[in-house]
Amino acid sequence: MVMVKTLVLASTSPYRAGLLKRLDLPFKQFNPAVDEAPLAEENGEDLVRRLSHAKALAASPAFPDAVIIGSDQVGLLDGQILNKPGSQDLAHAQLRAASGREVTFLTGLCVLDSATGESLISVDVCRVSFRELSESQIEDYIARENPVDCAGSFKVEGLGIALFRSVSMEDPTTLEGLPLIRLTGALQRFGLPVLGAREVATRAAL
Repeated sequence: MVMVKTLVLASTSPYRAGLLKRLDLPFKQFNPAVDEAPLAEENGEDLVRRLSHAKALAASPAFPDAVIIGSDQVGLLDGQILNKPGSQDLAHAQLRAASGREVTFLTGLCVLDSATGESLISVDVCRVSFRELSESQIEDYIARENPVDCAGSFKVEGLGIALFRSVSMEDPTTLEGLPLIRLTGALQRFGLPVLGAREVATRAAL
């Protein structure tokens, strides 16, 4: 009998859940409750690698035989990490600093087989060039979309797109927080193909 593993998203983010739903696979969500603060001297790439892996590992005890997805994202401006602002004042400060400049966003992805401990960890890069933003434009944007829970202080899937002059990335979903092209390949490797999934499920039911 072919067994199909449970798919788990180790995140309570509605944005990542919405992205994962695009792949049309059933999945469960889990709150990993991981401290996202960077370690001393930790750079952005090491941070998103560590946190995406830590989030996936946090779900393992609750799902000992599953394929678990962990992800994390930060922005980098002049080498400084931009996390989720958490308040409108900090969101305003982030957007003011990014005005007219390029910000690099790093999105870490970990896909973990909790039964074997095997994992695939990667980092996707996106470069965003911001428009010159006036104080009134920043205030208007924050009032309308309140992006306090988003790294970089914007929602690219919404009105945040109006903040940008250009975006450069290989995967159009990277900036939204879950790189689906790379994820699709990882799921295939762990026995959860996005295309042909119904055939696998049918064989498992026989």
